[in-house]
Amino acid sequence: MGKVICVGLGPGDPDLMSVRADRLIRNADHVAFFRKIGRTGQARKIVNGIINDAAIEYPMEYPVTTEIHFSDPEYNRLLSEFYDDWANRLEGLSKDQDVIVLCEGDPFFYGSFMHLHSRLQDRAEIEVVPGITGMSGCWTATGTPITWGDDVLTVLMATLSEEELSRRAADTDALAVMKIGRNLPKLKRALEAAGRLEDAWLIERGTMPGQRIQRLAEAEGDWPYFTIAVVHGQGRRP
Repeated sequence: MGKVICVGLGPGDPDLMSVRADRLIRNADHVAFFRKIGRTGQARKIVNGIINDAAIEYPMEYPVTTEIHFSDPEYNRLLSEFYDDWANRLEGLSKDQDVIVLCEGDPFFYGSFMHLHSRLQDRAEIEVVPGITGMSGCWTATGTPITWGDDVLTVLMATLSEEELSRRAADTDALAVMKIGRNLPKLKRALEAAGRLEDAWLIERGTMPGQRIQRLAEAEGDWPYFTIAVVHGQGRRP
């Protein structure tokens, strides 16, 4: 009997994968990974040169990403069907062989694999290999500690309402904001209202080639959905 093994790849630099993740990927005969239709997929890019050339690959292509707002019932219907289908397929594949599922960052930290994990309970043996989170890679890229002493760190999604973003940004010491993309103007307004805009940094492709770091207040134009914003804590120090 095989297993479904989800491997956390870390923030993007292959050198930041765990030894266990590297070993599993190099020895894998079956590898599944999420991607947008027509794209290579960031997880698959990270393992270029690591994955076995003889491995059978299973691109799990999202039927929808940002084309429909997540509050639309159609968005939930399409993604539910997508996860149901792939849970069934992974269950079948893992009956007599291990299947590796690639996941950026850490699988249990806002990772897509969680939706498969919940569906595969009592249907397949599952193993999860943790990884360094994307936000950890991003705040490290700024060269400044994210928290000190008793600082409270809050993680927000930029998809939240402007009012919620502002309220929570004002009520924390350190801040990491994910899923930015087209939400950048809203995030700027929210942080300005919370008095945190001048302290915020924007990091694109943290730890990867093409990494870009800029003060959020000065950022213009298009920034990818997976860009992360951080506000460093300034708490108790010796």
